[in-house]
Amino acid sequence: MPAVREAHVNFSTERARLVYDAAQLTPTDLLGQIRALGYRPGTDLVRLSIRGMTCASCLAKVERALAAVPGVVHAEVNLATETALAEVVAGGASTPDLLAAVASVGYAAEAVAGESGELREESLRRREVRELALRFASAAVLGAALMALDMYHHLRAALALPALSAATLLSLQLLLATGVQVGCASRFYRAAWAALRHRAADMNTLVALGTTVAYAYSLVETLRYLFAADAAAPAIFFDSAAMIVAFVLLGRLLEARAKRRTSAAVRALAGLTPNVARVARASGELEVPIADVQAGDELVLRPGERLPVDGIVLSGSSTVDESALTGESAPAEKEPGARVFGGTVNRTGAFRYRATAVGRGTLLASIVRLVEQAQGARAPIQRLADRVAGIFVPVVLGVALLSFALWLGFGWGRPGALALAVQVAVSVLVVACPCALGLATPTAIQVGTGRGAQLGLLIKGGEVLERLQRIDLVAFDKTGTLTRGRFEVKAIHPLGTYPVDTVLRFAAAAEASSEHPLGRAVVEAAKARGLLLPAAVKFRALVGSGVECEVEESRVFVGGARILSKAWLPADVEAERVAALERDGLSVLFVVREGALLGLIGLADSVKPEAPAVVRGLRARGFRVALLTGDRRAPAERIAREAGIEEVAAELLPADKVAAVAAWQQAGRVVAFVGDGINDAPALVQSDVGIAVGSATAVALEAADVALTGGDLAGVPASLALGATTLAIIRQNLVWAFGYNLALLPIAAGALHAAGGPLLPPMLAAAAMAASSVSVVLNSLRLNGFSPTP
Repeated sequence: MPAVREAHVNFSTERARLVYDAAQLTPTDLLGQIRALGYRPGTDLVRLSIRGMTCASCLAKVERALAAVPGVVHAEVNLATETALAEVVAGGASTPDLLAAVASVGYAAEAVAGESGELREESLRRREVRELALRFASAAVLGAALMALDMYHHLRAALALPALSAATLLSLQLLLATGVQVGCASRFYRAAWAALRHRAADMNTLVALGTTVAYAYSLVETLRYLFAADAAAPAIFFDSAAMIVAFVLLGRLLEARAKRRTSAAVRALAGLTPNVARVARASGELEVPIADVQAGDELVLRPGERLPVDGIVLSGSSTVDESALTGESAPAEKEPGARVFGGTVNRTGAFRYRATAVGRGTLLASIVRLVEQAQGARAPIQRLADRVAGIFVPVVLGVALLSFALWLGFGWGRPGALALAVQVAVSVLVVACPCALGLATPTAIQVGTGRGAQLGLLIKGGEVLERLQRIDLVAFDKTGTLTRGRFEVKAIHPLGTYPVDTVLRFAAAAEASSEHPLGRAVVEAAKARGLLLPAAVKFRALVGSGVECEVEESRVFVGGARILSKAWLPADVEAERVAALERDGLSVLFVVREGALLGLIGLADSVKPEAPAVVRGLRARGFRVALLTGDRRAPAERIAREAGIEEVAAELLPADKVAAVAAWQQAGRVVAFVGDGINDAPALVQSDVGIAVGSATAVALEAADVALTGGDLAGVPASLALGATTLAIIRQNLVWAFGYNLALLPIAAGALHAAGGPLLPPMLAAAAMAASSVSVVLNSLRLNGFSPTP
């Protein structure tokens, strides 16, 4: 269509993503084109309750407002029931968009709880499976009856059946075979006709041609025998025509069931959101549909309930199971100020929280959207299969025609030559399986990315999976990536006769009102020692220096080197001891009381507990590991030593990180960069695969190719392993799909028979074709069992 700029269709997920000019086309035009091609586009139905309508004019206004929302295909308003039903493109207009449209014309509306788009899509898939099962059962029963009639004379002697004439047997076979063609095979004919109208050919074309040739030849031979006086008993393929349909339907049935399992991970994620939420109103607690929850609402959670939306805890405390989003089994502690996410499960306590993100803005919705986009993306390895699939059907039609002509020519004038040529042509048509080629890559990507989401690894598409298995160098950012991003007290050096606890007690009392990360670390260290902190008065934060206050009627200063001048102390006081602490990568705080230096406190960020094991594992698997950081060299080298990294580049600006990654790439390395901050975004983009950890900023997550929702660094080797495993499955699928067709097409064409061997009967050819595509899907489903090794 001229106004369509991009069209991406995924065979496995049965989704299309279109970019078009809305000034020239409407969703209705697009859906009409899809229907014209012989396919059924999926749409969502949204039901709204409308208040305030009084006449037909009101009805027309609401219908026009709804129809004007981008993504709405059709809107219908019922004045008597005061409801509106909007048909929207799947994943298009959201319920809040529709509610806003109604409100814009002066009416109040609310969503009516009903079947969600995901549930509706699932019900459509179930209905298709039921239809395929019914068609297959009918074709199998009729095909078995046809085979029994074909062997009637043998069965008659064994089972003492009544004698039937050849004409009666042929008439019965014609009747049953016609029932299969008209009833069970109709879906193939409809699809083949739709393709023919658009000058195309596909799998349905091959099946329809194969079964039609077998049926039509048998029909002509049967009519000739019935109406020609001297006709000999014909060789017919009614049973083959019926069993071809039965086996192809069986393959489609098994394939549909298996494909439902490939999207199970995304369906499970989408189903985590509850249908209702408990909202605190002035009149009390009310249960409202999830679509009616707005940002800023106060929600109430009880033990065992699932969170409906994202938010911030206001009061109460609990533990929340976030494993569905992060892959981490340990429940997370939640207290006032903590962030919580929709789709997670409240375990032990009750709490209230304020909604900060609802609907498509929640983390869960973002994850589902990201995974669906990833599953819809093509991998470069798929391009060969796409090119072959594009010419596959015409080639098979040519091979079938050539085989027919050759066998008819070689056997010209001999009895049964035409029947043999027809049998060979039918076998060629039905044995070919472009479906296996089409499913080889997308099913593996779909299952692989879905399994990754279950493990807290959000991988943005097949191209990323392919690049992951080529990585040979992993570079880590330091703060917040390799480290916790929280400072801890590592050393306390009292001066003179002051004990350690005295130094820590005065420092913590002064920092109790501070928001600085170093100050919070000092307070936490004092609490861990069980120290009682005296009250600090006349507190004053000294920008860039530290804090000043009075503790127990003594003037106290706590801060970095600049605090010394504020406390009238020389800048080089305890210079050697300070230098030693800094050489160990520690940040130094000076604690001054009444003009005397009480002591020094050394603080540092801590390596994440899993970091050393992750680095050891990567190096054991042959990866080169490096650390890139903007921090000073001393703390960078200390962290590197603790993590087991030998290659360190420190004091880097964001542009320097990009240059370092580019230098490795120019040297032939394939680089993965792991980071979490805004300053990491350029390096994440430059690297072959950018990996953002769970606490990453929105900018880093957007720039990254892989997001670790849990923040556990074990996700780095896990994502590398998942990429390698998925690519191995894709290669196996492609080898099988190509190998199957290359091996069986010559056999179906009679290559073995020409050398004195057997022919491939059409019904066995159909069974082999059905098994081929199903085997590809089942092989992809093995990825559901992927488990990263420690």
